[in-house]
Amino acid sequence: MQVIYINIYGKRRLIDMDQSKTRMLAEAGVAIAIAQVLSFITIFHMPQGGSIKAAALVPLMIYAYRWGGARGIFAGVVYGILHFILGFKSSVHYLSIILDYLVAYGAIGVCGYFKDSISGLITGSIVGIALRWIATVVSGAVVFASYAPQGQNPWIYSMIYNASYMVPDGILNIVVLLFIYQGVKRGLGRRG
Repeated sequence: MQVIYINIYGKRRLIDMDQSKTRMLAEAGVAIAIAQVLSFITIFHMPQGGSIKAAALVPLMIYAYRWGGARGIFAGVVYGILHFILGFKSSVHYLSIILDYLVAYGAIGVCGYFKDSISGLITGSIVGIALRWIATVVSGAVVFASYAPQGQNPWIYSMIYNASYMVPDGILNIVVLLFIYQGVKRGLGRRG
């Protein structure tokens, strides 16, 4: 068992590193599970894939804010794998699995690098959602180019198609995150 002493505000505190790691992993599992349950609540579904969910990204964002960007990215990738498996998706190409699930949901964890203020919360959320959008745009333009109407650039089509559901979904996630901001802020202080 690894134990360290730290001095916070003039008080010595004992931290059990094994307990902290266990808590971090347990919180990751809970965040991933809640995100998966919320992902089953679809508000709007696009005809060729993609949908607006009931703030399914919020648990992953909160986890990233609590534990940092690297751990948030890892939790997002694990969620992407689980989301792919439980969503019973049959992808046509390995690049689609990598970009639409692993990279796109892993990108949400990037918001953990922007924390400690409401502006960081908003900026991090926007950056994470924008990176998710970029991953799906690349997937759409490369893997699903045949879905673009004849004569239309597949990159432009993919940008518009993916933005049509990701922008409202991103706004919904940010609004919910801002609504529960005070609770998230208090939780950041009680980590591990």
